[in-house]
Amino acid sequence: MPINADYRGPGDLPEVIPVFPLPGALLLPRGQMPLNVFEQRYLAMIDDSFRDGHRLIGMIQPDASHSPDEEKPALFRVGCVGRITQLAESGDGRYILELTGVARFQVKEELVVLTAYRQCKVDYFPFLDDFTARKGEEQVDRAALLAVLTDFLEANNLKVDWDGIENAPNEALVNALAMMSPYGPPEKQAMLEAPDLKTRAEILIAVTEMDLAKKRNSGETGLQ
Repeated sequence: MPINADYRGPGDLPEVIPVFPLPGALLLPRGQMPLNVFEQRYLAMIDDSFRDGHRLIGMIQPDASHSPDEEKPALFRVGCVGRITQLAESGDGRYILELTGVARFQVKEELVVLTAYRQCKVDYFPFLDDFTARKGEEQVDRAALLAVLTDFLEANNLKVDWDGIENAPNEALVNALAMMSPYGPPEKQAMLEAPDLKTRAEILIAVTEMDLAKKRNSGETGLQ
């Protein structure tokens, strides 16, 4: 998804961003995430993001291991900021939108704010490589990734557009598979925080292989 704004580095992004805590949601740079927004506080967040001109939202996972407060759970320290690149109104009060990932961030502090949605002061500098498209993709073991994808599809009786997969650059392939993967918040967070694309692919391969082995040992078939 093309982005009209040109983000060349941390200086092109605001230091304070609204955050959308969502368990199991993984947004990665240049990846696309569809969202169906219906809570009033997040509808207001989207309105405000257009009003301030940035159209940016930070996707981040709640940290269940440190979340005694269900209304305001603790957050993981790393998320990914995305720009709203598509928006539609449903007619029943919802927004249907698509976020395109820009860069990961580290939470420096959560701010005390008057808005119903949460806002954080963030740092993009630990993830400077995110601003360079396809950085390090030549290091990805594409053959191993496609092999485990084939095993996963066969085990779950799924089909995909192989022409699209074979034509996809390594960055797009790794990030799309990671974002669509059916794994839990810890696995998604590990892929998010991977230092480079090669490591993210290796984590995805390892998690998938463990999942397949568990299903074979338990006799399970198909996605549960």
